[in-house]
Amino acid sequence: MRSLRFLVPGTTGRFRCGGLLVELQTARMLSGLGPVEVVTYRQREQGRPFLADLLRDEPLPGGAGTALWIVSWGFDVPWLLRQLKGRACAYHAHSSGYGFSLPAGVPVLAVSRNTLGYWGDQAPRNPLWLVPNALGSEWLERGQRSGAGERSIDVLVQLRKNSAYVLRQLVPALQAKGLRVEVQSGWVDDLVDLFNSAKVVLYDSADYWRGRGVTEGFGLPPLEALACGCVVFSSFNHALADTLDPGRMGHQLGSGTLAADLEAISAAVSDPASWRPDQSDLTALLATANEAELLTRWRQALEAVTQHWDRIFAGEPALKAPARWTLRLQAKLRPIGSLAGRLRP
Repeated sequence: MRSLRFLVPGTTGRFRCGGLLVELQTARMLSGLGPVEVVTYRQREQGRPFLADLLRDEPLPGGAGTALWIVSWGFDVPWLLRQLKGRACAYHAHSSGYGFSLPAGVPVLAVSRNTLGYWGDQAPRNPLWLVPNALGSEWLERGQRSGAGERSIDVLVQLRKNSAYVLRQLVPALQAKGLRVEVQSGWVDDLVDLFNSAKVVLYDSADYWRGRGVTEGFGLPPLEALACGCVVFSSFNHALADTLDPGRMGHQLGSGTLAADLEAISAAVSDPASWRPDQSDLTALLATANEAELLTRWRQALEAVTQHWDRIFAGEPALKAPARWTLRLQAKLRPIGSLAGRLRP
């Protein structure tokens, strides 16, 4: 298997976000399989290699033994793939909907079935693999998924990504009913402890992503909440539908009317045990986010990607999918051909 180079714009300041933390966690996890480097390409950082320097100093490689470059930053992917042309690379696909197409032969390592399905449609001849994101070990080790422990917060809402409906209508209405609602906006030293203190967690990211034109790539907050024994009310957009089976693993937020939400959330606060998922189902779900399970998936995917690039460098041409416009044209012309056949004497 090739050594890995994870490309990120930077690791500090304005580049810190959920996607970066997931990428760094993945790089750390995969260091158990072989050599891994985190390479920056916008911000130079002490002790880290910089993309422009590596491309300048290293000759264009070919064949086995060279590194596999992992790109992930949605808006930068087309530019990065142009920089890496002629080198082995793969797209670690989080969100989808950025509007670019992938060159033939570039493998996709999708973090969710939603994203996998998107690229299965957009790039059906590129190698495709499903490698979900891992939950940090702290969530699996310290999360009170049975719901045990003192729960001082009735309803927990994280400010980031939640909708105006939740923040401006639902939260005040819940507070008016006397529920203890906490809106978390700043830095929290121990998120596991915070989630372990909540009965219900609200996560409504549909408007956030609709406004940006891209998707919820994986949706870790609801999974983290479930690991801590919270009842989850959420939107079911994009990759959230991978894990949140409505009425079983989670419950719909914004379910028709404000009154309906108030009634359901109040009932969940009063009797959380009746609203939590079945423990065996939850255990099975969380097992899919365990690092040991995911290392097996990653090893299989990376071995296949390595073999793929070995074939490409040996001279085998990458398969290309037909352009969508040609398929649509053929579909329009086919009825004309069928009619001509029926009219032929």
